[in-house]
Amino acid sequence: MKKTLTTLLAAATVVSALAGSATTASAQRGLVPGLLGGFVAGAIVGGAIASSRPQGYVVYPGYAAPLNGPSCYWTRAPVYDPYGNIVGWRGRPVQVCQ
Repeated sequence: MKKTLTTLLAAATVVSALAGSATTASAQRGLVPGLLGGFVAGAIVGGAIASSRPQGYVVYPGYAAPLNGPSCYWTRAPVYDPYGNIVGWRGRPVQVCQ
């Protein structure tokens, strides 16, 4: 779904940039709005991608097993790729108390 939305947003940006400079008489006036529209669309897509990263651990607030104390939570160990990016989760959830 994200890829489809991103593709549609990119296509809409290209179409709006081309529509702004459709005639040769208005080509110089359509360049700046087209560039600004592209930068704004890129910032929106970039912000959406940047905010979708995992936090580094998974917290299960509604997990069925009771917790031992008020400062305890459920978590799982992350799995990293060679570049340091989280690519998945390993093992069963464990209780961590601070």
